[in-house]
Amino acid sequence: MIAGFWAVSALLVLTPGADWAYAISAGLRHRSLVPAISGLLAGYLAITVVVAAGAAALIAGTPGALPALTLAGAAYLGYLGVSTVLDPPTPQAGSGSSEGSWLNQAGRGAMISGSNPKALLLFLALLPQFTDPGAGWPLTLQLLTLGCLHILMCALVYTGVGTGSRAVLRARPTAARIVARCSGVAMTGIAIGLLVEALL
Repeated sequence: MIAGFWAVSALLVLTPGADWAYAISAGLRHRSLVPAISGLLAGYLAITVVVAAGAAALIAGTPGALPALTLAGAAYLGYLGVSTVLDPPTPQAGSGSSEGSWLNQAGRGAMISGSNPKALLLFLALLPQFTDPGAGWPLTLQLLTLGCLHILMCALVYTGVGTGSRAVLRARPTAARIVARCSGVAMTGIAIGLLVEALL
């Protein structure tokens, strides 16, 4: 059960998306990746708890709840994407500004991962497939364990992505700005896709 889920989780986390884009941006903009990555992980922890508590099915079954969540998440992701395109970060640039505060970075990360309706539905559809109702431990605990394994994989990959982008681009400010703008475009594109999906 756990080995199979770990393999699927790794494939999902290794697929670039909004989380990758934010990790790259944080790696270039801030001295430490800990706040940004912690925020991303906190968002996934919240989704894990929601799924384990059974609330995800309620959200998915409530008319208008999922589209509203999608619109809110897309709007925020679009804002971050456009901001990154217009003001691309370079390694450690702006690390002393209020925009780079620990709480601000963590909050952005939590908003990106926690407001992702696809992640909510993915967890809702994926986690139960790897549980065993006949096992000797509660289903809720199984769901929480699997969710925490996914969060651990996220921590490893996103830290590597952010650290790698900083190490490779530290001495190349022009390349860093290009990569950052590409990350911003990726976030904006994902936001547009979410908006279109919510409105159709």
